[in-house]
Amino acid sequence: MGDASGLLGAAVALGVLALLDHPVAAGVMLVVAGACGASVNAASGRAVLTWFPVTGRGTAMAIRQTAVPVGAAVAAVALPPIAHAGGVPAVFAALALTCLAAAAAVAVFIREPPGAPARSARPAARAREVLADRRLQQLSLAGLLLVVPQFLGSVFLVEVLHSGAGLSLAVAGALLGLTQVLGAIGRLANGAWSDRARSRLGPLRIVAVAVAVGFALAAALRPGPAVLLAAVLVPAAALAISWNGLVFTAAGELAPAGRAATAMAMSNTANYVSAAVTPAVGGLVADLAGWSAMLVMGAVAAVGAVLALRHLKDPSSEPLRG
Repeated sequence: MGDASGLLGAAVALGVLALLDHPVAAGVMLVVAGACGASVNAASGRAVLTWFPVTGRGTAMAIRQTAVPVGAAVAAVALPPIAHAGGVPAVFAALALTCLAAAAAVAVFIREPPGAPARSARPAARAREVLADRRLQQLSLAGLLLVVPQFLGSVFLVEVLHSGAGLSLAVAGALLGLTQVLGAIGRLANGAWSDRARSRLGPLRIVAVAVAVGFALAAALRPGPAVLLAAVLVPAAALAISWNGLVFTAAGELAPAGRAATAMAMSNTANYVSAAVTPAVGGLVADLAGWSAMLVMGAVAAVGAVLALRHLKDPSSEPLRG
């Protein structure tokens, strides 16, 4: 019920926010809404782990991960007309109703899989034991580092291609859209690949190496022809979007019994920290040393992720994770 309670809390906070005028109170409600809604990530990931066998889990988690950018795209299309018709309070009210509907759907449809042991019967490690697990620390570090090229590609691709290579804004924007579509397709493909290989970490290492090579090559080509730069940078940036489901699934599978949600939350937190810092650092590097240096930063981070993963192994069995 973690999904339902978190979504219900987010719905209440957003509903209150729609009625507020004071900026400080509104900021507090935004923090509350974000904190409550964040529970959806780990809880929904745990649901995938418990419902799907190892041979289908990667694909299922990839679909779950792809839902995030799809939801963002829906919001981008739907919310501006709502704001135009009813103002910002109407946007928050619409988001509150959406969270409320999602909470009701979770409460009605999400159940423990048939034959699953009761939660009380599962020996659960303490949360601090999960945080101290070296394997999960390595995986979280790899995810944190892979977020660097992911966000550099997503946030700065238009600027690199427009101001750095001379493409028009319209073409650069269209290429950013193409990158996001390819990244979503890549998430699904990587999930299916990991199921066939019965490994999350093997495909993850290959993707990380490909991202490192792609960003390094784009850095070398950046002064060159814009078309050639785009032909390298767009696939590299798409690959940098495609790995999230592999890390998320691996975190749950590596977790101690009864702590899959905690492990996935640990991994997600590392990703969010990197996502918060990367655009500012990337912009500073680009301002001080140029776009090529910023692209090298993405390549170096991906190499760091490969090194962080080098001694990690996939679980040899398929325990029931909780």
